[in-house]
Amino acid sequence: MKEHVFVVNIVPDSLKLKEYLDYHAHIWPEVVAGFKKAGYQKIVLYRYGYLLVMTITVPADADLGQMGKVAESYDKRCADWNKLMDGYQTGVAGTEQGKKWVEVTPFYSFTKD
Repeated sequence: MKEHVFVVNIVPDSLKLKEYLDYHAHIWPEVVAGFKKAGYQKIVLYRYGYLLVMTITVPADADLGQMGKVAESYDKRCADWNKLMDGYQTGVAGTEQGKKWVEVTPFYSFTKD
């Protein structure tokens, strides 16, 4: 398995943040089913203020782009979910034009022997 870590900001509006968190407290069942169909093993979201961190655990040889397409094609509501969530998100400083989520690079790791 391999863990990928991504970051994004929520549009700096307290109402938008509340709505986004409320949606994630009640994720549509079709979206969860799409994640399963695509082969995601684990997805975890963390938040600090408007900054979100997402960890995705997938098989080591997985193609995240392809997995996203499979998940989104599972049901029309999966694509609808992604479009809806996109409206709440904005890239972090330095994010390439047209992108929002950006994968971060690990630079330190500790493992107990």
